Amino acid sequence: MSVSGQKVAAAAEFRIGPDSGLPDGEVCLIPGFLPKEAADRYLAQVRRRVDWERHVIRIRGRSVASPRLSAWHGDPGASYAYSGLSLEPRPWLPVLRELKSRIEQVCDASFNSVLLNLYRDGSDHMGWHSDDEPELGDQPLIASVSLGASRRFRLRHKRRRELEPVVVTLDHGSLLIMRGETQRFWKHQISKSKRLLEERVNLTFRRILPRSIEAPQPTA
Repeated sequence: MSVSGQKVAAAAEFRIGPDSGLPDGEVCLIPGFLPKEAADRYLAQVRRRVDWERHVIRIRGRSVASPRLSAWHGDPGASYAYSGLSLEPRPWLPVLRELKSRIEQVCDASFNSVLLNLYRDGSDHMGWHSDDEPELGDQPLIASVSLGASRRFRLRHKRRRELEPVVVTLDHGSLLIMRGETQRFWKHQISKSKRLLEERVNLTFRRILPRSIEAPQPTA
């Protein structure tokens, strides 16, 4: 199906991969990964316990305030850098560890960090990008949980312009998994939505490669 010339996934498990007709990556959406009661509980705990920050990032050579609030948690030394920003992890919170454990069982993988984004309303957004920083490796596995308001997640191929952008709706409690060559060949974004007034929290669980982790430096 298509809306405004863009493919839109049905409200069921969705995939990019060899069997989907869409090449060069592996993307899987699992709606209802978290039952509503669990998703509500996680959202309340994350909003209450996470210390949110508005970071300054680099876009096209300019320093700008990020159009969303963020936080970075993980194992000691799991540092992460993107858009001119360097993040040192805060310790795991119990709610984040619990979510991590549930997702690791589904992905059959382990994560040592999580990037949290708080979209306060529809004006908060994420520009086109790939999660292809060196510390994530050549074929990173990224598992993204959505809590709160539904937002549209767009993907477009970096090279094959004949492929229409793909749009999937990330609902409360859904899990989006990206792996394989996805970050090499695809970009993704969360665009603005003027009519949306509700908040959304997104947690993207990742693994910083061991060779990229250095022991924390002593402080005076």
